[in-house]
Amino acid sequence: MRISRSTAGTAFVGGAMILTLTALAYPTMLGVQNTSTKQDRVVANTNYGPLTESDRDFVVKVRAAGLWEHPLGLLAMERGTTPEMKEAGEHLVVGHGRLDASCRKISLELGITLPNQASPQQQGFVETVKSAGGKEFDSTAVNIMRVTHGQIFPAIANIRANTRNTLVRQLADQANDTVLDHITVLEKTGLVNHEQVNFQQTSPPKMPREQVTPPAPQAGAPVLVLEIPKGLEDLNTVSPAPSPSSTVR
Repeated sequence: MRISRSTAGTAFVGGAMILTLTALAYPTMLGVQNTSTKQDRVVANTNYGPLTESDRDFVVKVRAAGLWEHPLGLLAMERGTTPEMKEAGEHLVVGHGRLDASCRKISLELGITLPNQASPQQQGFVETVKSAGGKEFDSTAVNIMRVTHGQIFPAIANIRANTRNTLVRQLADQANDTVLDHITVLEKTGLVNHEQVNFQQTSPPKMPREQVTPPAPQAGAPVLVLEIPKGLEDLNTVSPAPSPSSTVR
């Protein structure tokens, strides 16, 4: 899905360019707007505790987030017009690189199939940002990502509060710290339109399930790795989650 710039729109307020978020502010990951009781169904009993449908979906959601925010982070590092924008890009790349490493480890332990592509909606976000240039690029990228990061906080909190799986709990801790770090550096750019962002976080329009579902990977395809560029491995942000342990808590 490609969201056109004419649909996304821009507005100038007080001489500053601000993204109009109409048609962009949808839940960023599969299942954010799902309240099905089936999500509590246990799909596997593992060495780390029971795995529910919501646990499994959460690991997929975190992976899918990285598949579009990691590329946007690389774009921000390359095309950002301010040091703050480039710094935000670095944090996005490193944060999602570390989360991705955790997802890949956890998926092997828990038997979860990970996508290799973001959802059509998320791919549309990337194309929308790519089509912008200069200051518009900065504003578009910051506001799209600030909305989606704000929306995922409740989903992380719900998983952290309810999961009985040790590895999923660890991933939720890491995801929470990463999202907070990303929100902080995005706001540091000075480009967040808080009024619009807050509205879109709490009143998102709904999309068809197929638009927010990452496509299944091709049979036998290697798992895509989200690399952290050389020189950024030790960036002081949040630490990776602990390695898998057989202890059930």
